[in-house]
Amino acid sequence: MTYHDLLATCWTTAGDAVPLPGRDASPIPLPARIEQAARAGFTGFGLMHLDLEEFLRTSDLPTVRKILDDNGIRHLELEFLTDWWLDDGERAESDRVLALLLEASEALAPHHVKIGPDIGGGPFDLARYAAGFHRVCEAFAQAGTTVAVEFMPFSNINTLARAVELVTTAGHPAGGLMLDLWHVERGAATFDELARLPLDLVKGVELDDGAAQQVGDGYTDTVLRRRLCGQGDFRVVEFINLLRDLGWAGPWGVEILSETYRVLPLENAVPAAYATAARQFDAADAIHQASGRT
Repeated sequence: MTYHDLLATCWTTAGDAVPLPGRDASPIPLPARIEQAARAGFTGFGLMHLDLEEFLRTSDLPTVRKILDDNGIRHLELEFLTDWWLDDGERAESDRVLALLLEASEALAPHHVKIGPDIGGGPFDLARYAAGFHRVCEAFAQAGTTVAVEFMPFSNINTLARAVELVTTAGHPAGGLMLDLWHVERGAATFDELARLPLDLVKGVELDDGAAQQVGDGYTDTVLRRRLCGQGDFRVVEFINLLRDLGWAGPWGVEILSETYRVLPLENAVPAAYATAARQFDAADAIHQASGRT
């Protein structure tokens, strides 16, 4: 794979939507988002369960598959499952979303499904979380895909070390990590830690950029202030080469969550997200060539 295997994560094509209650559904029809992503050069697409549900009110999964195929989308990311760690009887909504994502996985063959931690301040019980993670991984393995859990510094899975402990304790081959550069740079991991990861623990990668210093609380900073790749202070090129050295070949998610980006016309925003990310791969290639690596 080359850098052309870039995946437009759900927020990169969602328009004026933000992961906050009442704001998290995209106002843009799903076919238009897929078409715009493909036109910009993306060969991967990210789909949030809320937007999938909305589309399925008047259509079906085979139609989604056809739209993806017609636009040359080879890699699909499905998201976002939470509360998977709760006990039976406590996770009715989580199980409903799980059932939808499983049905979609069987029909759409995603590269991976992204799941998240508790950002509400709940405790981290390793045994409970590992059991829940194993259960979810087994379900998605049966549907033919893998699970990427995203660690976030403002959540209860707030470090790479804790995420690795969860995944290795659960011990399911379909389970692994989502490595989002934003969360790494905000303190959830170091590049030295990443360099020691076994490749089989990496199920997804996301690129973005931002200011060196956080503004406000971690969650607000995360959903309002990301920048296009190469337009901030993050070590995007170094991150790319580090993951390449681990053996990661893609797809590479591009996740832009910004109060300025999301109000741009889609026909301007999505090509900018692609072009700025692609330039980071050009720079990464130049470094590899200068060092004699391939």
